[in-house]
Amino acid sequence: MLAEAQPWVFQLHLEVWFLVAAFVGLGIYASRRIAPQLSSARITRRQKIFFWSGALVLWLASDWPMHDIAEEYLYSVHMLQHMLLTFVFPPLVLLSVPTWLARLVVSEGSGVYTWLKRFTHPVVAGLVFNGLTALTHWALVVNLAVENGPLHYTIHLAMVIAAFLMWMPVCGPFEEMRISLPGQMVYLFLMSILPTIPAAWLTFAENPLYSAYEEAPRLWNVTAAHDQQWAGLIMKLGGGMYLWAIITYLFFVWAMRHEQAERAGVVVGERDVLTWDEVQETFDRLGPGPSEPAVGSAPDRGDG
Repeated sequence: MLAEAQPWVFQLHLEVWFLVAAFVGLGIYASRRIAPQLSSARITRRQKIFFWSGALVLWLASDWPMHDIAEEYLYSVHMLQHMLLTFVFPPLVLLSVPTWLARLVVSEGSGVYTWLKRFTHPVVAGLVFNGLTALTHWALVVNLAVENGPLHYTIHLAMVIAAFLMWMPVCGPFEEMRISLPGQMVYLFLMSILPTIPAAWLTFAENPLYSAYEEAPRLWNVTAAHDQQWAGLIMKLGGGMYLWAIITYLFFVWAMRHEQAERAGVVVGERDVLTWDEVQETFDRLGPGPSEPAVGSAPDRGDG
């Protein structure tokens, strides 16, 4: 007979609190101690919002009750946890990092910079992230991770690092590592297609694939088979809709910048249109057209 489910019994995770506190502490230190020492450094309000949103997502996905429900009861919640840690947390953090701070931590020409540039190449980053995603859905890995806490945290760490690499070509603080907007749209489209294979595997499997969750106490009368199917749907539909929302946003940004460049009478290539700082610099140099007002300032990444 399965044990009784008790998901709402509070469990203290000091390691999670330490992790979140360290993350917040580093952000506050950069804002209050490092930025004031550099005359050209600034952190925008939008970057602060991204940072605190990222801290909140990290805490919600890693602490009680989501962590405990994901590890002890429902694989679908485990999938939701993974989606938050790989699809939501990394872009929020990357959007919160000013370019001046990124270059201060990782100086151009250093060995770390060289390796970072190699692993954030879209092909490499995409293969690493999706390869790890496939590996973490292997029944042996899932069952071992549920039973072994350190292994579980190691897998989460590896997935988050791979996710940061995957998101760098889209919203990383290093402009030279970002790809053009059309490239970003194609890239994210591929990121939405590749998970289809493991998602379909979870959704259409006739029997539960993971003994660790099949033998877990049943929560909210959700069977192991239905739990697994929900996990597949979260991965495919939830992740796919999220990425497609971003793709749609990028398309409208791309179209808007093309229109503004055309109105200003500026001939630019895709890369210029997609690197807004370069376009704005051209607008400022040429001034407003004969019948057009000056183009307003672009969103600031806080580069100073």
